[in-house]
Amino acid sequence: MSTKQKRKRFTPEFKAKVVIEALNVESSEVEICRRHNITDKQLSQWKRQFLENAATAFEPNRKQPDAATERIAELEQLAGRLTQALDIQKKALDWIASNRSENEDSV
Repeated sequence: MSTKQKRKRFTPEFKAKVVIEALNVESSEVEICRRHNITDKQLSQWKRQFLENAATAFEPNRKQPDAATERIAELEQLAGRLTQALDIQKKALDWIASNRSENEDSV
């Protein structure tokens, strides 16, 4: 039987702390990896991501939308379209009902 190890999840705050520690060069990357029980590959990837996104830290009040915010926007748009479709159907039913009653009155 093979035992599958659970993948560790690290918070963005933890990653930033470790990367800043590595950039300060007070300890070697090997020491930092041992201390935090991460691989050198993880640290390299985190440093690359950190440095690639560093410029966005200085953008004024610009918040990157997360997946939940984007999904909420999609659902709000869908709700708007469904509301419009429902309104059209209600108006059509009212129109059909009024035409039927006019035809019945004329017969």
